[in-house]
Amino acid sequence: MFDGADALILARIQFAFTVSFHFIFPAFSIGLASYLAVLEGLWLKTGKDLYKDLFKYWLKIFAIAFAMGVVSGIVMSYQFGTNWAVFSDKAGPVVGPLMAYEVLTAFFLEAGFLGVMLFGMNRVGRKLHFAATLMVAIGTCISAFWIISVNSWMHTPVGYEMGPNGQFLPGDSWWTIVFSPSFPYRLVHTVIAAYLTTAFVVGAVGAWHLLKDRTNLHARKMFSMAMWMAALVAPVQIFAGDTQGLNTLEHQPQKIMAMEGHYESHPDGAPLYLFGIPNEKEQRLDYAVGIPKLSSLILKHDLNAPMAGLDTIPDADQPPVTIVFWSFRIMVGIGFAMLGLGLWSLAARVRKKLYDWGWLHRAALVMGPSGFVAVIAGWVTTEVGRQPFTVYGLLRTADSASPLAAPAVATSLAAFVLVYFAVFGVGTWYILRLMSGSPHPGEKGVRRTEKGPVRTAGITPGPAQGEGAKNEAEAERAG
Repeated sequence: MFDGADALILARIQFAFTVSFHFIFPAFSIGLASYLAVLEGLWLKTGKDLYKDLFKYWLKIFAIAFAMGVVSGIVMSYQFGTNWAVFSDKAGPVVGPLMAYEVLTAFFLEAGFLGVMLFGMNRVGRKLHFAATLMVAIGTCISAFWIISVNSWMHTPVGYEMGPNGQFLPGDSWWTIVFSPSFPYRLVHTVIAAYLTTAFVVGAVGAWHLLKDRTNLHARKMFSMAMWMAALVAPVQIFAGDTQGLNTLEHQPQKIMAMEGHYESHPDGAPLYLFGIPNEKEQRLDYAVGIPKLSSLILKHDLNAPMAGLDTIPDADQPPVTIVFWSFRIMVGIGFAMLGLGLWSLAARVRKKLYDWGWLHRAALVMGPSGFVAVIAGWVTTEVGRQPFTVYGLLRTADSASPLAAPAVATSLAAFVLVYFAVFGVGTWYILRLMSGSPHPGEKGVRRTEKGPVRTAGITPGPAQGEGAKNEAEAERAG
């Protein structure tokens, strides 16, 4: 009923399933940890309780997302020993120490200060608590550093020596391994993606509450901060993605060929295919819709630059074009949608309508999960585009798997699917429930000040509230 090929496919599906679940939570917690640090810093600087309220609101959500990320990561790592023992044996001397550095630096840093961050606001001084929040935020970024370093080495392996048993052994310099050719580009692109993912979640939550009550100052602040991120960082991310694409063309050209749908070589300028249906059997792109020579202009900055196609790559070394082609377009399409929402918010801000345009709020609400879809699509593009190798050009995926029977892999895969959807489904439901609650700590239409609660149902404060409250309300109205 099953054979070795089935076991390999099932092992790949299992790892893809678990890593996709895992990737969602770090992509959120990396950005959210930094957002919490910004909120607490603004509270300490301005003394406004609004920032403290938002900090406490998002801290609960961060705690759950962080916990689910840790649990899913532990489960995923065990598969290196169960399903991918050959890969672990051959690449372990290089990959193992890098992953250990992630635990010894990032995870220990996060774990050491997480308790203070979560439970110490009323037990330690403000500055010490802020320092703990900063350490957690820095720890999440250091974690991303090491994990991307490991993965980048698998894409662009350098600094190794081949041992007598076919093992990859570290060469003269670990820094050559850590800073592999693709690492800087992939790290920047991934971290920015995490920040944008968080920004659009925060923006969606702010939009949700603005649709219910446009006078909610906490929702206004959340939405305003998120839309600044969308407007300013989305263009940077598009540029970062372009530079990573140029680096990929240099080191993994067949991945670019699959992303672009270039089955054929183009000696006098390659088109940019917007849409099409990859036909891997016939090695062509059916129903292609493209812009002549634009791919050469983007990738080589020359309209007439020649571009090699998959017809120059042996069939056994070609990645699955259909998956890579469409996942890349999903990622890019969402990226430009993010840019569009950011520009829309700028137009609303200029016209002082940031909190009044209901359709902008609805669009932000729809775009809330877009960052998660984009990072998963980007991961699929990167990892499937590396196939058929685990260590690019050196170790094939078919030669990396453990000698397991397919029924054993199928059983563990079924168990993972059931447990993951049950456990993480409940966790996600609880996070959404927390998000649906008002970020305002008091009753609806009331905001807190140092002098006590101030009614804001009509936004404009009364004479008894003083000029300070009036100026704050005016500032909130202007965005």
